[in-house]
Amino acid sequence: MKENCFTNRELSWLQFNERVLNEAGNDRVPLAERLSFASIYQSNLDEFFMVRVGTLMVQMQSDEDIRENKTGMTSKEQVSAILERVAELEKKKGKIYEQLMGELEPHGIRIINFNRLSNEEGALLEAYFDSNIAPFLSPMIVSKQQPFPFLNNKELYALVLLETKNGKSKIGIVPCANGVFKRLIEIPSRPGTFMLGEELILHFVSKLYPKYAVKAKSIMRVTRNADIDEQDVYDEDMDYRDIMEHLIKQRTRLSPVRLELTRDISKKARKQLAKYLGVKLEHIIRVDTPLDLSFVFQLQNYLHGKPELFYEKLTPRMTPALNLKESILEQISQKDVLLSYPFESMKPFLRMLHEAAEDDSVVSIKMTLYRVADKSKIIDALVEAAENGKEVVVLVELRARFDEANNIEMSRRLEEAGCQIIYGLGQYKVHSKLCLITRKTEDGRSCYITQIGTGNYNEKTSRLYTDLSLMTANQEIGAEAAKVFQSLMMGETVEQMNCLLVAPKCLQNKVLDMMNEEIARAKNGEAAYIGIKINSLTDKVIIRKLIEASQAGVKIELIVRGICCLVPEVKGLTENITIISIVGRFLEHSRIYRFGVGDREKIYIASADFMTRNTIRRVEVAAPIYDPEIKNRLRYIFDTCMADDEKGKRQTSDRSYVDRRLGENRLNSQEVFYKEAYQAESTPDTTE
Repeated sequence: MKENCFTNRELSWLQFNERVLNEAGNDRVPLAERLSFASIYQSNLDEFFMVRVGTLMVQMQSDEDIRENKTGMTSKEQVSAILERVAELEKKKGKIYEQLMGELEPHGIRIINFNRLSNEEGALLEAYFDSNIAPFLSPMIVSKQQPFPFLNNKELYALVLLETKNGKSKIGIVPCANGVFKRLIEIPSRPGTFMLGEELILHFVSKLYPKYAVKAKSIMRVTRNADIDEQDVYDEDMDYRDIMEHLIKQRTRLSPVRLELTRDISKKARKQLAKYLGVKLEHIIRVDTPLDLSFVFQLQNYLHGKPELFYEKLTPRMTPALNLKESILEQISQKDVLLSYPFESMKPFLRMLHEAAEDDSVVSIKMTLYRVADKSKIIDALVEAAENGKEVVVLVELRARFDEANNIEMSRRLEEAGCQIIYGLGQYKVHSKLCLITRKTEDGRSCYITQIGTGNYNEKTSRLYTDLSLMTANQEIGAEAAKVFQSLMMGETVEQMNCLLVAPKCLQNKVLDMMNEEIARAKNGEAAYIGIKINSLTDKVIIRKLIEASQAGVKIELIVRGICCLVPEVKGLTENITIISIVGRFLEHSRIYRFGVGDREKIYIASADFMTRNTIRRVEVAAPIYDPEIKNRLRYIFDTCMADDEKGKRQTSDRSYVDRRLGENRLNSQEVFYKEAYQAESTPDTTE
């Protein structure tokens, strides 16, 4: 049955995050970098609870029987399974954290508690607490006069279970994060030895409640639902930007979905907390590590004198395909160019934008923006173009989750400079990475330069994520990009494309058509192939087509970094499908689609994963690759990733991810690409 080939989306995501956690415990990764992976695992999990678990908990309140469409699990069943799996992962994280802290000690870094302090050191810390911390604390007691306080999302609090002289129980709460005192407190007599600020507060918390006996105590942290639909706050009399600002404020007060505790407390106390917060007991999770691991980045600062504990410093290189001393626009007019981040620099694209801003032949620049850097050179170029009298049209997607505030501010700056701003597209988020430069030729005709990418226009992430950026003067692609922008400006989506794949109406169906062609060829005894590199695979329609293709004998290779709801290698169903996931130094983010073999192979780069939200609920763009050299390069990139047996884990028919060894020496695809970029061009990108 095909149902045996499906995995629940949420549980698959937890498998991905476990692969991130495994890197924290991987002794082939430099020690200081493993600290980063531990923190990334935790921040990933926080967002997962805020968004995915939050959504499921809202669904649980519905009278409608809502089930996950691949495994048939109810929202309640999914939440229960998530909590059970997270409990297992927290135990694993605790062991890895303890291992990391132990490995730091020989390098002079220690995080300790009072059990490892001398009496003299304890006295020094008590004096520090009395003078530098206690005056800034705001301890409270829950009572009829002082109700249970609002706990801010992901902030740390000391929870104190108190008892009066008359034997009555009380709950005390102390906020531990007010920005005044340091999180890492160094022991004066032992450089490199630290105590966490919240642990110091918890140790001396009895001094804040002198009239009570402290019966139990713990650090706690609440995680709140962050999944708000802008339709929930829609007001036709409000500007859309104002609606989004209201949404951001509303998000901070949404219902809790998880409460973490660092110590065991009585069941009675947990019931009280659950009642106050409006969560069930199973949503109170015991954690064996600090509840906020972001302090590890401060620890890394103390290790910078030991380069062997870090990855080798690597800098994006200039592509040999372009000469920065000559016009980028003119060079693109002669030949398509592909940039591969972070191995190659984003600078040529930035240079092209600034050149377009100043070029008299450029009439307009149109661009879709989803997430940009805080101090964006891209925004600077668009502002410059508008101030130079160019028509600048920018679609700013205000609904880019957790980047809404940044995008609101960015849209204001662009608008003030004279850019025409579009705020998304109704029910569809615009996730495409599309830039169109329109020039007027000497004979009065229009001429297009188009850039289409797999990643955001963000200088920071271009150094951290693997992404692809195509710059082309193909006029058919340019005309279709112009059609996309024309539709966006009309509040519509495109209905038909010849060369571009554009969701929501002409991406999924065209992907299925190309898969059907491979199925037909396989049934006819011909060689057939499908190769896909994406971040996530959840689209049930596409998954079923992949199963059908496997059964027809099509060779299928999938590189899926994160969520993968398809189970490979199931006899009679998916035995012709190989799936790997790469979790390495850089976040795998590029999307590549391949259909066919030899001269008839079609290759695309895209902004879209194969998730229903991307294929039919967003505006996404995939671009065909026509240049033979670039096609060969993308084949090489894809095949090298498939051969990665250092960071690439293979998914098996039992849904697990396993190590593999393909050759005598392990191959790390990201290291290979960087080495080749250095060999191809020695000029570094030194811009920050």
